[in-house]
Formats: sequence, C-alpha cells, structure tokens
Amino acid sequence: MYYYEPRITLLAKPTFTAPEHLDVAWIGESTAGEQLAEFAGRLCYMSQKNPAGRTTRAYLENIKKQGHGSVLEHASYSLLFEGVSRSLTHELVRHRAGFAYSQLSQRYVDEKDASFVVPPAVAGDEALEGAWRSQVDGALASYIGLVEQLMERYSWVADKVHRRKMAREAARGVLPNSTETKIVVTANARARARSWRFGGWRWRRCGCSRRRRRDSFRTSRSTSATIGERRRESDFTKCEIKSAHKQKIIALHFIDS
Repeated sequence: MYYYEPRITLLAKPTFTAPEHLDVAWIGESTAGEQLAEFAGRLCYMSQKNPAGRTTRAYLENIKKQGHGSVLEHASYSLLFEGVSRSLTHELVRHRAGFAYSQLSQRYVDEKDASFVVPPAVAGDEALEGAWRSQVDGALASYIGLVEQLMERYSWVADKVHRRKMAREAARGVLPNSTETKIVVTANARARARSWRFGGWRWRRCGCSRRRRRDSFRTSRSTSATIGERRRESDFTKCEIKSAHKQKIIALHFIDS
C-alpha cells in the first residue's frame, strides 16, 4: 500500500471542572484546555473575579505577552499519526521536553506487509514514481528474504518469539525511510507551540506525503486532520504546520467543545 497523505486522529484532550469555591468569572467562548490554563493563571494571583473583564482568550494572549507560558503546560493532547514515514518520526522524536511517544516497533511487528509513503517529489510523475516504487518493493522483498534466512540462522534460539525479534531487528536495516509507521504523540500546549515554532524547519523536512496543498494543521469535531505541504527542491516531503502563536486559540488548534 502506498500513502499520499497522512492521517491524524485526536485521541485525548483536556477536560475541566471548576471548583465551586474558586469559580472564575468566565467571559467569552473557550475550550476546556483554555479554561484550565486561565484557571491556573488566575490562581497565582487569586484574580478569579476577573477584575480586568478579559475574555478567556484575551487573558491567555496577555499571559503569553507577559512570558508566563507555564500555565499552558496544564493542557495536554494525544494524537495518533498514521500514514507517515520513518523520516518524519526521526525528526519528530527530537523534541522530548513536554512530549511523550509510543511508536510501532519494527522488532516486534512483521513488516512483510509494510506500506510506504510516496514523496511529493516523485508523486504524479509516472517515470519517477515507477522507479521509486521499484526500489521500495525491492527493499521489501529483501527484508522478507532476510527474515526467513535469519530465522534459520538463529535456529539455536529456543524461544521462537525471541528468534523472530532477532531476525526482524537485523532485517529491518534494508527498509527505506519511506516505510510507513504509526506513532502516538502526547504533548502539552506550550511544548507543542515552542517546538513547532522554533523547530519548524524540521517539520518542513519530513516524510509524510500529500498531493494537494493545505495551509494549516487543523482538527475537526470528528477528530480527522490534515497536514499541509509546500514543495521545494528537495527529496524530502515538505510539511508546513502553522505555529500556535499565529492562532487565536491555543492547544494544538483542536476544537475542544
């Protein structure tokens, strides 16, 4: 199977229950994640009565301008990335502070039916895409053959499960960076904004693929999402994800209602 675009699913998002004895004078529309951040900020100064009369989002904008972004760390989100390449996840996992990752293991999962992510640089060009497919299909055939041979070589290992793990661990070296993978990512809103704002160039050199351009990273109420791309002179896929500081809402741009 060949992927031309990724799939992202929102798995978890914040919920918020305001304590009755510290009720905030909320103004304007807000998500649970935003309310959580505002509550945490107002607790520091015991300003629950909202003396300045700010809406939740205006309050959070002011918090960010004041450099008190730690309140954003209370709102965390979990996403499932599918149809993305190992190239993407190699870049993604560089960001550790405030992030947690759980990725498909090539040591335990048999990749004989592996899928691949088509780079935009070759997508749509019959000759280039044909040559690319020939290479990845050949790599997959080599992987399958190596696993079979290594299982025989490690026949002295009594535990069959461990033997398969050893064989797959060695054979996976022939699989390309375009191999499709799945990963669960959890991040707090501040970590997400900082890493994608200052590390955005890494996201522009990742391996998920998409034929049509999109301008933003967005999630609908059905929790489906898209990553937009911009093509440049490179063999890598260019994925553009807008920074949270450019949005009017925080917390990964998710509709939280």
